[in-house]
Amino acid sequence: MNKRGTILVENIVFLILNLLFLSLLVLFLLRQGNGAIVLEESYSKQIAMVLDSAKPVMIIQMDMEKARKLAERRGIDFANAVQISGNVVKVKLTQNSGYSYSFFNNVDVSARAIKDSKGDYTGMYLFVVNERGNSNG
Repeated sequence: MNKRGTILVENIVFLILNLLFLSLLVLFLLRQGNGAIVLEESYSKQIAMVLDSAKPVMIIQMDMEKARKLAERRGIDFANAVQISGNVVKVKLTQNSGYSYSFFNNVDVSARAIKDSKGDYTGMYLFVVNERGNSNG
């Protein structure tokens, strides 16, 4: 007679542990899906793809409003959110993270955040594409 009682208790404990595990997994995925890591990766890849197709003497404007809001919440200066060195785009929206992605186009690119008349960031980034100087490298 004790077998029925122990089987029921074991099944209930098993179900509770499974529900707890699945709920923690769902919470983790929701936090990661809305977080800085996803935005950093997305923006760095988008910028690199745009720069790959850019021609010298082009000016590209990109809306990065979500990145601006997240950077301000996390204490990052939006002017430093996008850095381009050589052929690598790095987007950094938090203190402890950042995502780099490279592009293949042989151009010099400068990036800067656009401010409005009050001196506040608009959420737009300006990319100026110039011809790379001839070098033997």
